[in-house]
Amino acid sequence: MRAAAAFLSFLPTALSFATTKPSVSYRASSTLMAKLGDSIDFAKYEGLGNDFILIDDRDKSDPSLTPEQSERLCNRNFGIGGDGVIFALKAPEGEDYDFTMRIYNSDGSEPEMCGNGIRCFAQFLKDLGEDSESYRIKTLAGPIIPVMNADGTITVDMGEPILDGPTVPTTLAPNSEHNSVLEQTHTCNGKEWKISAVSMGNPHAIIFVDDLETDIDFSIDGPALESDTGAFPAKTNVEFVQVMDPTHLKMKVWERGAGPTLACGTGTCALVVAAIRAGKIPRAGKEGVRVTLPGGDLFIEWREENNKIYMSGPATLSFKGQAILKDRP
Repeated sequence: MRAAAAFLSFLPTALSFATTKPSVSYRASSTLMAKLGDSIDFAKYEGLGNDFILIDDRDKSDPSLTPEQSERLCNRNFGIGGDGVIFALKAPEGEDYDFTMRIYNSDGSEPEMCGNGIRCFAQFLKDLGEDSESYRIKTLAGPIIPVMNADGTITVDMGEPILDGPTVPTTLAPNSEHNSVLEQTHTCNGKEWKISAVSMGNPHAIIFVDDLETDIDFSIDGPALESDTGAFPAKTNVEFVQVMDPTHLKMKVWERGAGPTLACGTGTCALVVAAIRAGKIPRAGKEGVRVTLPGGDLFIEWREENNKIYMSGPATLSFKGQAILKDRP
């Protein structure tokens, strides 16, 4: 990358960011970066506005950044900005995987999986020259297989939904088949909610409302439900959902560890499962259910023959650069 541009510092650790500027030579850029401290290359991707910093760690088994460094990189005022940092790691020896994905949220926490993130991860691999029709990825939620489509979108085999309440995990009393929690009444933030709990390797609390604009106080209800550890011991992602028609849902998401985001891939999968199970919509065919998020549409198919969920949507490269990690003098 030719470059060196604006440098932004952090306290107590300075962490800076360089973008492309043709008028500065690569040698000058490299010399300046060497003076400032260690640097790391990154690429910025987004999936419907859910944005991530991607790090190429294919020669490593563990992330090259700490959760604290990742949190600073995600800062939208003093860093690159993002909903999380994703690391492309090598596959474990002796296991049937192509790569390993790890992710740190913008608050430094580590989720099990991220649906939009896995699409960005797959596009990142392709852009790095790992050209394949599909990848078998190891995640903390188990194996995930993204498939690259001819139209530029990516379809991800997200596996089977987890319905067993204690496994989600939630302490809400199971009230439906499979020991599941389906529109169970629960009081939080002084309000009564009907919550469906589904895990896609990470926990989700799905709440159906008549109108997303008038029935919730998103900035207050979202974080209150996310951090209600009495009901969700590991905290939870929170999806508020409005049924638009039998094949179209609209949602707002408050993500665990990230707050309000423009899209949530695992959340769209979880809410489609909840909507079908609660009788809000019928099970759609291969065209799937369209889920409209603040950042755009994802298409979700829950197949009866194997109980798996397939998510289709875009992943787009925004820019590349170098972040400089420098201890405070």
